[in-house]
Amino acid sequence: MFGYRVPAPDEAMLISGGRRGLGGAPFRVVTGHGKFVLPVFRKTRFLTLSMCEAEVAETCVTRQGIALTVRAVIAFKVGNDTESIVNAGQRFLSDQDQMSLLTGRIFSGHLRSIIGSMTVEEIVTERQKLATEVLDTSKAEMAKIGLHVDSLQIQSIDDGETGYIEAMSAPHKAAIQRQAQIAQAQATQASSEAEQEAARNQAEYARQTAIVQAQYSAEVERAQAKAAQAGPLAEAHAQQEVLDARTELAERAAQLRQQQLVAEVVKPAEADAERIRVLAVAEAERMKIQAEAAASYDRVALDRMLIDQLPLIVKEAASGLSGANVNVLNGADGLGEIAAGLVGQGLTILDSVRNNLGTPAAQGQGDRETPDIRQLLGGPAGQRGKGDGGSKSSDGPVEIE
Repeated sequence: MFGYRVPAPDEAMLISGGRRGLGGAPFRVVTGHGKFVLPVFRKTRFLTLSMCEAEVAETCVTRQGIALTVRAVIAFKVGNDTESIVNAGQRFLSDQDQMSLLTGRIFSGHLRSIIGSMTVEEIVTERQKLATEVLDTSKAEMAKIGLHVDSLQIQSIDDGETGYIEAMSAPHKAAIQRQAQIAQAQATQASSEAEQEAARNQAEYARQTAIVQAQYSAEVERAQAKAAQAGPLAEAHAQQEVLDARTELAERAAQLRQQQLVAEVVKPAEADAERIRVLAVAEAERMKIQAEAAASYDRVALDRMLIDQLPLIVKEAASGLSGANVNVLNGADGLGEIAAGLVGQGLTILDSVRNNLGTPAAQGQGDRETPDIRQLLGGPAGQRGKGDGGSKSSDGPVEIE
């Protein structure tokens, strides 16, 4: 549209010829939007808001009296607020390149002032401190002319031919060189150790490779020898299996023959021996029973015969008293004792005969003729001595003469 003007994003449009602007400024400030401007009656100018830079190369004297050449770069721009635009427009609108020149001069003065209060060591080692102090001291002055400093960078510090900075750096250089030499020596030593370790590893690898190759060769040779022996070993194993089978067959045949012999010879012989033993035991038992029966019969018969001959025994014993002089001391009682003694003597003889006949020798003579009772009494009747018939009683003695 005719008469409508729009500033660029990095520009401020200044409209003069009409009413005054902020704070009595001779122009109005328009940024970020367009404005209708009457031709002929109004005049528009544009002020850049983009970033600008200024370079400074100033020779400054330190607190120690040493001259230093300092080079720095300042990045600045016109402030975005209306007041800054008004201030910058009144000063630089007709010649905007003067902003860089004036900014360089301003910072040169502040550099000389601040460096004059510092030592070389502080300037060299604390560049950021120097830049911060320069910015802080120049901030108010730059704001008056509508400029805003974004950054200040110290590019270089040179002491010319004095050699102060170089001398100051000599101990550090020596330490650095010493450290570099130590590092180089350590690197060389590490390299040598690495080479030696690599050589040892290579030798160890070669040794292990040789051992493995020797093992492989030995295994191959054993496999070949085993393969060469496989045929004879297989034949020998086959023959051994045949021998084992024949041996087992012979053992089974021997066991079978042994079982047959046992069944045909041993078992019948054992059965016959058992039969003979049983018959012998039965025969012995039968003879024992017969002998016991015969012995029992002979005892019964003997007892009966002795009982039958008991009166004869007493008679024969009494006949020994005939013709003897018997003195009876206690009358009828003494005579009764004599008769009782004769009977007791006969019973004693009977028991003795029975015991003698109960011996094995007497049992073997069971079929012989029974001996005469006179013989059992020790001889013919009337042949006993005078003292054989003497006896005594508990009530009084009986004397036989």
